[in-house]
Amino acid sequence: MDTARGYDDLRQDSDPTEGGVGEPQVQVGADERRMHVRAYNHWVSLLRDRPYPAIEDLEPASIADFGPHSVLLDFTAGLDDPAIQYIGRALRDECAVDQTIERISDVPARSLLSRLTDHYLQIIANRAPIGFEAEFVGTRGHNTLYRGILMPFSSDGTSIDFIYGVINWKEMIAAEEQAALDAELSAAVVAPRHDPVPAPAWADGPGAGTGMEGNEEAGTLDERLAAARDSVASARAAATRSHAALYRALGRAYDFAIAAEADPEALGALLTQAEIKPQARAPMTAIAKLVFGRDHDKTRLTEAATVLAYAARTGVPEGGLPRVLEAAAGGIKGIVAEERAARRPAAPTRRAAGPKLDGRAPVAELAIPSGLEDGAPVILIGRATATGIAVIGTMAPDEKLTARVLRRLA
Repeated sequence: MDTARGYDDLRQDSDPTEGGVGEPQVQVGADERRMHVRAYNHWVSLLRDRPYPAIEDLEPASIADFGPHSVLLDFTAGLDDPAIQYIGRALRDECAVDQTIERISDVPARSLLSRLTDHYLQIIANRAPIGFEAEFVGTRGHNTLYRGILMPFSSDGTSIDFIYGVINWKEMIAAEEQAALDAELSAAVVAPRHDPVPAPAWADGPGAGTGMEGNEEAGTLDERLAAARDSVASARAAATRSHAALYRALGRAYDFAIAAEADPEALGALLTQAEIKPQARAPMTAIAKLVFGRDHDKTRLTEAATVLAYAARTGVPEGGLPRVLEAAAGGIKGIVAEERAARRPAAPTRRAAGPKLDGRAPVAELAIPSGLEDGAPVILIGRATATGIAVIGTMAPDEKLTARVLRRLA
């Protein structure tokens, strides 16, 4: 699981090994631990009393220290698929890519470069440098421990339209050592089983929202709200590819909503204290604001409220929303689309065009087989001749085409 960290944690006197993925089997050296700190200090040196450093002051190719380990993203054409302006030599070699990669969508999946580019939306949301650290299995099948940082740059001094990322890495075990370890593990399978002492799962780890976290007492509505807000804070700090942290936060928000329905007076007091006005037609909007904060991004608040409304409408049990989100096609986006479709009023039934045809006197009747039901509209296709009209074919029109032809006849 990636762990994102704010820029206040990147000072020289801080320990970048804290708060990450835990103690790795192979320790990363001091140079690997401090490269992203040096990159952050360089970013600070370029600020010069501005909100963000100017992109004109950044020259990645001339930075001998961490330039080869860096990438520069360009958002001037939009956020959906940023352009890649620069990839350092060491990063290109590690990922087996070249400078012809033009956009984030071109970045190979499960590559080290993807671990950098996957975090770029956090910079837009936080408007500050984000440090992160984790381990993953790369395309070569080796466990790799990595640390990195993404830093915002601006072309106009106020908006973030460039992001500069620096990453360093270390493969945790060589291929031959991995093979030996696999052999030992295979041999250990036939050994007598010794069940380990149960250990608590990480709140936002692989067991989150699956019932593996241990028995949590429900507590009061205030305590439930505090727990939900803690999960939201964890989701904002984490950038997990599986979205487990966000799913858990939404799950706790939904559990809070269930408890609040049983204690409307307590909910009313919490809403009044937070200066949030409930809406009868959208009750989950107030819940989302209460848990995620009134100042949270409006689009994200709307999505959260829609997910909670979906869970309430479909009768998701308490504690079950994270599993529903994991199983849903498209995750949160899929749930939101399904809920909005369910709210959409049914399209009015159009009146059939048949009665309008029945009231018209026929001009002529031709014995031409059409294969259609009696009374169904038919369009004849033909050409004029010296003696009349030669029919060359028939067509069963759709509803719109029938309406257009009838309007022309009128």
